[in-house]
Amino acid sequence: MFYRYEIKEVGNEDVLYLYLTMAYEFSRELGINAKDEDIKRRTKNFVKNNQIDFKGHKAFLVIDGIIVKTVELDDDDENVEVIEENHNYSDSEYLVTVEMDNHIIVEITLKEYLLGVLATNTNMDMEIEALKALAILYRTYALKEMSETKKIMAINRHQIYKPLSYYKLAWIQDYNSTYHKLLRAVEETDREFVSYDNTYITPFVHICSNGYTSTHSSYVYLEKRPSLWDYASPQFLKVTDYTYEQLEDIFKVKKEDIRNIEILSLTDNNRIHSIKVGTEIMDGITFKKFLNLPSDDITIIMNENHVRFITRGLGISFGLSQFGANEMAKNHCSYTDIIRYYYPSVVIKRFV
Repeated sequence: MFYRYEIKEVGNEDVLYLYLTMAYEFSRELGINAKDEDIKRRTKNFVKNNQIDFKGHKAFLVIDGIIVKTVELDDDDENVEVIEENHNYSDSEYLVTVEMDNHIIVEITLKEYLLGVLATNTNMDMEIEALKALAILYRTYALKEMSETKKIMAINRHQIYKPLSYYKLAWIQDYNSTYHKLLRAVEETDREFVSYDNTYITPFVHICSNGYTSTHSSYVYLEKRPSLWDYASPQFLKVTDYTYEQLEDIFKVKKEDIRNIEILSLTDNNRIHSIKVGTEIMDGITFKKFLNLPSDDITIIMNENHVRFITRGLGISFGLSQFGANEMAKNHCSYTDIIRYYYPSVVIKRFV
């Protein structure tokens, strides 16, 4: 993050100088186009985590010796809006109804549900602040489903639930430490959720993007956000080969049609918007599902005996990138910073 800082007196006022270099991709994330709110939150965390004695209200962002931004720092450190609510939404007391994949209905506490979801959908090596961000998003989904349909499907497009006991053998060497890490992520965000226009959001999460998250016309709070950290993810790039015979069978077309596959249009972050296979036109998400590809950012290379598909990113690219969130946490960003970076127009709230 910031590799150096100074406090200087400017016009009878103490100003915090924060130094970065474009040699680091985190600096590019915080470049000239970064929002003041992003810099403000990260600056406050930097001051807090490094126990810097700074009581001023202004910071200068200096990249490679050039002041690129002036940020006014207010005194409000509270990033969570408190909601007065008579009902008890504590994770340990609020009950959720879950329909398991075998159609059995179970009623469990929200805490038990969140522990199972975190265990199933995250990497146990993740930083605690990244896990907290995910705990809030998964809690938001649970509250949304309970308020709208009165139950949660254990397997859905946003998250998968398996009981925490399912992992006892898999984590036999470090079950206790892993359990307490997940428990901390849940308990330290108890009652917190994410809202847009006073409504629970649909919290999209993916493993890693192609460098930018995507917008969606049905969800106005999904914005295109740079996530350059994802370039370093071991799951960022994948190469998949199919023979022409395999593709003929998948798409029910002739070899000549495969050779003439045509990408008709791309989205604003280089994903396939529409593609033509034979006489059929489909969107990129449908195309990637046919081929079981990890992303719809696809480069297609025709070879003599096979077709090569090179994909970038893993997941649908909406909302929060788990890899990017973890890199932010490594750079001393809090869970509120992470959520508000990937969802800049939402509000994080807490029931009391």
